[in-house]
Amino acid sequence: MKYIYTLENLNCAHCASKIETKISETDGFENVSFNFATKLLSFYSEKNGTLNEIQQICNSIEDGVTVIDNSQNKEKIGNKENKNINADTINLIISAILGVAAFVIHLAVPENIVWCNYFIFALSVIATLLAGYKIFIKGFKNAVKLRIDETTLMAVAVIAAFCLGEFVEAAMVTILFSLGEFIEDKAVDASRRDIEKLAQIRPDTATLIVDGTEQIVPAENVKIGSTIAVKPYERIPLDGIITSGKTTLDTSALTGESLPVDACEGSEVMSGAINGSSLITIETTKEFGDSTATRILKLVEEAAAQKGKREKLISRFASVYTPIVIIIAAAIAIIPPLLGLGAFTDWLYRALVCLVASCPCAIVISVPLSYYSGIGAASETGVLIKGGKYIEALAKADTFVFDKTGTLTSGKLSVDKITSLSEYNNDEILSLAAACEKYSAHPIASAIKEKAAKIELPEFTDYSENAGHGTSAYYKGKKIECGGMKILSLEQQKLINDDSSVFIVYDGVLIGTISVSDTVRQEAKDIISKLKDLGIKNAVMLTGDSKSNAEKVSRDLGMSRCNAELMPADKLSIVKQLKQNSKSVCFVGDGINDAPVLSASDCGIAMGFGSEAAIEASDAVLASGTLSQLPNAVKISRKVMNTVKTNIIFALAVKAAVIILAALGLAAMWMSVIADTGVSVACVLYAARLLKSNSKI
Repeated sequence: MKYIYTLENLNCAHCASKIETKISETDGFENVSFNFATKLLSFYSEKNGTLNEIQQICNSIEDGVTVIDNSQNKEKIGNKENKNINADTINLIISAILGVAAFVIHLAVPENIVWCNYFIFALSVIATLLAGYKIFIKGFKNAVKLRIDETTLMAVAVIAAFCLGEFVEAAMVTILFSLGEFIEDKAVDASRRDIEKLAQIRPDTATLIVDGTEQIVPAENVKIGSTIAVKPYERIPLDGIITSGKTTLDTSALTGESLPVDACEGSEVMSGAINGSSLITIETTKEFGDSTATRILKLVEEAAAQKGKREKLISRFASVYTPIVIIIAAAIAIIPPLLGLGAFTDWLYRALVCLVASCPCAIVISVPLSYYSGIGAASETGVLIKGGKYIEALAKADTFVFDKTGTLTSGKLSVDKITSLSEYNNDEILSLAAACEKYSAHPIASAIKEKAAKIELPEFTDYSENAGHGTSAYYKGKKIECGGMKILSLEQQKLINDDSSVFIVYDGVLIGTISVSDTVRQEAKDIISKLKDLGIKNAVMLTGDSKSNAEKVSRDLGMSRCNAELMPADKLSIVKQLKQNSKSVCFVGDGINDAPVLSASDCGIAMGFGSEAAIEASDAVLASGTLSQLPNAVKISRKVMNTVKTNIIFALAVKAAVIILAALGLAAMWMSVIADTGVSVACVLYAARLLKSNSKI
């Protein structure tokens, strides 16, 4: 059974990683994943009463964490957090005033005035306790558990500073650290709120119509075939078909497309879309759990479980990095004094600066937040990416492989070319063919009739249709046939060209041909061009269609390569070959037969919410069912990876610089605080900007 819990009051990413690891190593828990951005813990277990066991694990690592079932009301917890934040803010303000006062008096009054030194000491102690009492309590508890983190390091450093007589510096360092922690928590919470806005696309209630009366009911209780009312400017709670009313729908939250969509009786509508200014009634076609908005949210929520390589690397790095830095700090404190290179107190101070600066929180928080912010940003544009590793695959992709029908083309046939082989002109050939196909429901017949919609058709008699051959009728007493190659004689077959797909024979004479092909998507050519501008080296088309049709589409779109007349196994083989010579291969398709190739590619991208098999096998979904957001997905992915790289390099560079300066005696304690909490805040804000940058992409 799958469990989803919320871990409230967990604001330490390093601790979150430890909790996730410990649960994973505990018997009876499988597929454990914790998303720091949303505070959601998910896992599978056969156990009953897992909540208490998870709470015990959290308590052993981080005090104050509350484990709650995801379905419980969080209002009380939220209120408690707000009160705590307000109290902490007041304490921080008072401590800052006292700390600044102590600092000013320290600079202004000579050191030989004893009473003044006592006053400075008192101000410093009060400021330190007000700003950092929680830090010290937590640090001591961690020390008892033999677990070293930034709170333990801070507690040791501040106590040592007091012992060394650096009262004012100890107070100011504590205030700076608390201020940094406060700003960091605010930044992370702001990012979490932005991510949680995604959940607003799914209404939790629906207006159910029963015997002519309206009832407000939970959306999850509405059955398929029920009738619901959606009032003006409300979100549609469930997928369905409009049974009455005419409106326009805002589907931007689902597809990323800003233009409104017209809808009337008989139109299919998706949950999460916003109704326009008219009342509509809808007959539901899917239950709450299977509706579009729910599926989108589920895809986004589960994306965190698919962690990228860098995300996993950072988790392993943090577990090795801290012990190494502690060993370095111990060496700085012990070895130089033993060699007679200075006083022990001086080198101890330098070691403490190293320890405070060494905390890896900046990286541990910002890297997963970058991935999840990228996933959130992509979902707002209508691209649902299922995890960090697929963001990495999209970012470095240099080969894009496309299915033809339904992906590069709309799947709807149209007339491309009309050729007369007689005294009849092209319009007359078209009118004769359309008249002959008048009663046929074949897709090719529909394309010909649509092309001739504005032309007056001649009257025929004795209509008939022969499956696999075509249609026939009589015109002015003579037989006319419209169909494929099978209606032609061997001599007539010599007169045709490769583009022809429909032939018109009148009284035994081939009078004209019509070329019918799949309609190329309006945006396809522009999208292929944009992908090439982004540095994509290979744009490959794979299709089971005929070679002539495939090559024509390939030429029109400027594809790098085209392979036609393929079976699903052939597509799979070609994609595997392309992977050997590419950094990353992305496949875009929409059909059930594309599922194997979607799974085999580095990032399989499904078109819209069509085939269930294709969506399940894919790693990303273009919710709009068009290619229009594909370049944006690549840009967002690259921006995420650049953000991750920048944060890692920046954090490590600052920490390394402070550690080196500390070893040389050139860094003060406040610099180590900046290297810890200051860098954390900068990295979190830099990662969170991904959620705000869609308009600039």
